[in-house]
Amino acid sequence: MNYKDAYGFWLKSNFFDEETKKELLSIEKDEKEIEDRFYKELEFGTGGLRGVIGAGTNRMNFYTVRKATQGLANYIKKQKTEDMGVAIAYDSRKFSPEFALEAALCLCANGIKAYLFDALRPTPELSFAVRHLGCTAGIVVTASHNPPEYNGYKVYWADGGQITAPRDKEIINEVKAVESYYAAKTMEKEEAIEKGLLISIGEEIDDAYMAELKKQIIHPDVIKEMAEEIKIVYTPLHGTGNIPVRRILSELGFQKVYVVKEQELPDSNFSTVSYPNPEDPKAFTLALELAKKVSADIILATDPDADRLGIYALDKESGEYIPFTGNMSGMLIAEYILSEKTKTNTMPDNPALVKTVVTTNMADVLAADYNVELKEVLTGFKYIGEQIKWFEETGSNNYVFGLEESYGCLAGTHARDKDAVVAVMCLCEVAAFCKKQGITLWDQMINLYEKYGYFKEGLHTITLKGVSGQEEIRRMMELMRNGRMAAIGDFKITAVKDFATSKCMHYPSGRVENISIPKSNVLYYELENNAWCCVRPSGTEPKIKFYMGVKGTSLKDSEKKLKALKKALLDLVSMFSK
Repeated sequence: MNYKDAYGFWLKSNFFDEETKKELLSIEKDEKEIEDRFYKELEFGTGGLRGVIGAGTNRMNFYTVRKATQGLANYIKKQKTEDMGVAIAYDSRKFSPEFALEAALCLCANGIKAYLFDALRPTPELSFAVRHLGCTAGIVVTASHNPPEYNGYKVYWADGGQITAPRDKEIINEVKAVESYYAAKTMEKEEAIEKGLLISIGEEIDDAYMAELKKQIIHPDVIKEMAEEIKIVYTPLHGTGNIPVRRILSELGFQKVYVVKEQELPDSNFSTVSYPNPEDPKAFTLALELAKKVSADIILATDPDADRLGIYALDKESGEYIPFTGNMSGMLIAEYILSEKTKTNTMPDNPALVKTVVTTNMADVLAADYNVELKEVLTGFKYIGEQIKWFEETGSNNYVFGLEESYGCLAGTHARDKDAVVAVMCLCEVAAFCKKQGITLWDQMINLYEKYGYFKEGLHTITLKGVSGQEEIRRMMELMRNGRMAAIGDFKITAVKDFATSKCMHYPSGRVENISIPKSNVLYYELENNAWCCVRPSGTEPKIKFYMGVKGTSLKDSEKKLKALKKALLDLVSMFSK
């Protein structure tokens, strides 16, 4: 069935509701829009679903959510784990509560208990709830930090982590096997409740989650001592972080927490920000205004599902607030945990620090300094969560901390996904610890640079939507893969890792060795003088991403080197795009 036939089918079939048909009729003269909505099924990838909300096979709507859930239900039943149930959470986006209920009722219609949160909750709390309740799986309805027109659906398994190989492919195959929207089951909410299949959860999980977070505090005495001194500005960016973040900071004793009122409450339109992403400086506009009014020490922002954290910290010399990348904030927390656990003799045996391949190489130096094993995984926090599972199964290591460059980290093993709530808590403890010593978080960051090197990283993203965009991304990856370059600008290549073939070629010898990291469509270039760059298509968005990193002798030197590397890489991309 081509896209025109699929469009006609949705218009004529009695199966689809009138609101859906009305929406589709409104685009009847827009051929390009019809094609984009119906040229394919919204892909259930290794992380689940993510797409623009709307009617059509390539959109997030009740029918695509129900169909995906039917595939998951079929998989659960084949695993014979349906008695364990599935935990479901959702964020503040458009249709998030409705999509969560739709998924729950589909599971219930298949005889699987659904533990549905009574209101919006952070993604990491869903990860925690899966293990706390002993569920076979979890679902969170969220599009993370994407623009307001998006929503998504992520699947977790019994270990509390997002699905990984081979289970991800097995579930994908089950979803694909549900060929018809008619095949997806559902039932009435009242009947599901009466039969004990739909169960509301909330406060008990919140309390247990908070208790686990507090276990990560290393110096409660320092927090108590500095609680009235340190000033914290926080914004949840209209998302799920407001209640849990304020609760944990209050219960730890922090007295001066100022919340950005305009962004405090849930808002599916994210009306005060064009892009609810703590990686975007524009998201901090209101928070910076408040920080200057109250003379804050730090500014914190969590994304809509509260798994990413962005920060600014005061530079006392200039009086300005300095933005921190995810690499920088992650290193602050990591160094604090490693140093203070070492000093207090609470470091576990065989400790491990886990990072993704595109995360700062300062992590490598830090881990070596504290004699902690460094584990490197593919991009995506689910691979960090997977390492925790393997550590527990094999007893090989004890997880200490994990981080990725895209503003995500995890202290503790209560969750198996990045957790901005625990990150807020940890950073506030670090800030209190620094304040006691008369320094700011920015001062401490300079201390780390001086000790380990001025590492600096960058990211360039190209968005290519639709059918033609997918083809352009494929072609660009193919050209780079077959390019056989000796250098990127003035940066000589010393090795190329192709994760699609699991091979690493060293330059100029041509020696080839195997890579143990699982296969993925990723190219990583090791460059001379501790520089590197990496290219990969996004797994959740119509984008291709170019990562890069350098090591300098000062802030100015690292900025100069990064600028040169970025220009060289973009010149190369431009050549391959012609």
